Amino acid sequence: MTLRIDYTNMMGDVVNGGVSAADWASAPDALRRAHAGLERRRSAGELGFLELPADEALHEQSTDFAAKARGKFDDVVVLGIGGSALGPIALRTALLAPSWNALSKEKRGGQPRMHVLDNVDPHTISALLGRLSLDRTVFVVTSKSGGTAETMSQYLIVREKLQQAGAAAKEHIVFVTDPKKGALREIANREGIPALDIPSAVGGRFSILTPVGILPAALVGIDTAQLLAGARDIAGRCKTDVLAQNPAGVFATLQYLADTKLGRHIQVLMPYSDRLRDLADWFVQLWAESLGKHRAAGDPGVGPTPLGALGATDQHSKVQLFMEGPPDKTVTFIAVEEVGVDMTIPKLHSDIKELGYLGGHRLGELLSIEQRATAGALARRGRPNMTMHVDRVDAWHLGALFMILEIATIYAGELYGVNPLDQPGVELGKQFTYAMLGRPDAEQARQEWNLLPKPDAKYSI
Repeated sequence: MTLRIDYTNMMGDVVNGGVSAADWASAPDALRRAHAGLERRRSAGELGFLELPADEALHEQSTDFAAKARGKFDDVVVLGIGGSALGPIALRTALLAPSWNALSKEKRGGQPRMHVLDNVDPHTISALLGRLSLDRTVFVVTSKSGGTAETMSQYLIVREKLQQAGAAAKEHIVFVTDPKKGALREIANREGIPALDIPSAVGGRFSILTPVGILPAALVGIDTAQLLAGARDIAGRCKTDVLAQNPAGVFATLQYLADTKLGRHIQVLMPYSDRLRDLADWFVQLWAESLGKHRAAGDPGVGPTPLGALGATDQHSKVQLFMEGPPDKTVTFIAVEEVGVDMTIPKLHSDIKELGYLGGHRLGELLSIEQRATAGALARRGRPNMTMHVDRVDAWHLGALFMILEIATIYAGELYGVNPLDQPGVELGKQFTYAMLGRPDAEQARQEWNLLPKPDAKYSI
């Protein structure tokens, strides 16, 4: 089982517009400094996500709960937003058959279905709750702070539905939250509702290998030990400060140089697998929220813009822009070597040139060829790109992908000179929301909100 990166098409001696030999020559020193910064943060206890693959006690919180729940539930519903939802969605899409949510329990091998409510759109929530059997459903409420307005709103609606159905909350709800503090921990302690831990040193967008992702995965039968094993392998490979041996360092350094030296401010992650499409969305949050920052007062801000794409689907939409639009992008492909299930294209209409050549080839072969063709076409047009190769889409390789991108994010933060662990840019909007909803501790935000310009009729049409 392996994960490797081919970055040939990122280099200036191969691709016109790629990273120059001079810039790449300085990259090993830059990575050594970034790695030293990572180690300082690790020693200070700030990078708890690096310790998760070896945390057996935390893993057992999820597996023990899942073992006790086995056979009790037909549906697992995750309530969350941001990293609390994007990670479980990526897990579900990658490791559960797409048809599971539409099949009967018997045809799913006895495993529950998995749903993720990642927004507060009343149509979506009402539709899902309307088709669930609450007596056969467990709700995983995920919020480290216990104060996330969207998730807490979902929880309150679910809690009332359970009360109306006469279902005990502690039998149908489990919290995933801070080990010691916050509203959910208080409710858990008061009412005996099960509560699993998000370690204090693990932020939301780095939390997929905590019970945030591991608990829902365990409840629906995903091999969580293999998820952690893949992550552990990559974490081990990235303990070195030698650039040529550190895959996360290579990814972060190349993207940083492309952004700051070449004006490639948009960084595309493009899996060639439907099962990895939502991994791209998870990466977008990780990269954007971690790296888009002000370095000082008055600073215009730094940080690349991440964008998800899907091969081969987006060859017929976004790739036109990647190929001939502004030269402001890099593309990182994810190529899957073994597709598992495959289909042979029938040899029909062999007398028609537009169809005849396809017969006898396999769909997996076609997908692989299209990925290589797109990478080559971009390179030929001076558009830098690289490819992450994984053997297959399984729990081990998904864990490896999660970890390589998380470590790369920390390196990138060090390279940009920003704190990749905070998110000050989203806090003001949260405070305005609290103020308009009447939260008692948001009076200062209410006063600031009242000073904002009001809508002007002359600017409305």
